[in-house]
Amino acid sequence: MRTSALLVALAALILTPLHAHAHATLDRASPRVGSTVAAAPRELSLWFTENIEPALSSVEVRNAAGVRVDQGRARRGAAPNLLQVGLKPLPPGTYQVRWRVLSVDTHRTEGSFSFQVGQ
Repeated sequence: MRTSALLVALAALILTPLHAHAHATLDRASPRVGSTVAAAPRELSLWFTENIEPALSSVEVRNAAGVRVDQGRARRGAAPNLLQVGLKPLPPGTYQVRWRVLSVDTHRTEGSFSFQVGQ
């Protein structure tokens, strides 16, 4: 009886996936989503809930007039779930961030948020 219960439990562990694959969603950002910062940041950092493929991911930062203020191609940061992009000098105002990422499990996600400088 004890052996059959152990076999059933072992079979359940083997046949059950260890974790479900989910899409990479934004976990946190610096500057923070919806925040107001006193000083203009030099860089935008985005952390995701899964590791991402930076070569197939992008970040755009635009000012209120719709002009891009990021410095181009985003790059992977120190962690495999971190995407960073440099920023041009930002005067006070509201900035819109739009991101698109491909997670290493091949799911694509996107989103947007804003932050303000000096207001």
